Amino acid sequence: MNDGRRKGLFVAAVVVLAALGIYLTTLGDGSGEVGTAGPAGPAGTRTVTAPPVAVPSQVATTPSADFDVYSYLPLTRDQLGAAADLARRFTAQYGTYTFDDPVGRADRLKGFTTVEFGDDLTRTVTSPAAVEHDTADQIVSKGTARLKSIRDISATSAVVVVESTQRITALSGPKEQIEDYAVTVVQVGADWRVYDLQLAASGQDGDVTP
Repeated sequence: MNDGRRKGLFVAAVVVLAALGIYLTTLGDGSGEVGTAGPAGPAGTRTVTAPPVAVPSQVATTPSADFDVYSYLPLTRDQLGAAADLARRFTAQYGTYTFDDPVGRADRLKGFTTVEFGDDLTRTVTSPAAVEHDTADQIVSKGTARLKSIRDISATSAVVVVESTQRITALSGPKEQIEDYAVTVVQVGADWRVYDLQLAASGQDGDVTP
């Protein structure tokens, strides 16, 4: 065999080996999919790795603007707003009174309440002990209130936590008194009425079964 023919066969062999090498580096795992060539392994071979699998995020995200959380609650947005606002206004009135008009205080509170709870409040604020205490110190109280949270909701009631602030002037000196109340509001016909009032810190959730 002459030198020219030997050189031709050698070049052909090199081309075949190069093509085979390229094919092996791009060969998949037998599933028909082409993987990514990894680092060189023993004896000059290369390992093939599968593409990474995307894992869904487990972090809570804000829903889209058209997501309506109220559609999952037993009360509509308007109903819940009306109930909470009634609880706030009632609490402000509960903390507003003067020592010389306990009956007027009772009448104002009854405008917010069920008949039964209004009667209970009237007995409380016009009791001889309460009247004597307020008169002796000549107490005048101005109440304000703000909503803090909603503790419970059903189809006909809500328990709302309200912060009450009373600014009091008296013979014993001025003071500010702050309390959190759990106010139970129930639906009576098409209206809302206050059914119960508890100190929120006492652990009472409010009675929601009138």
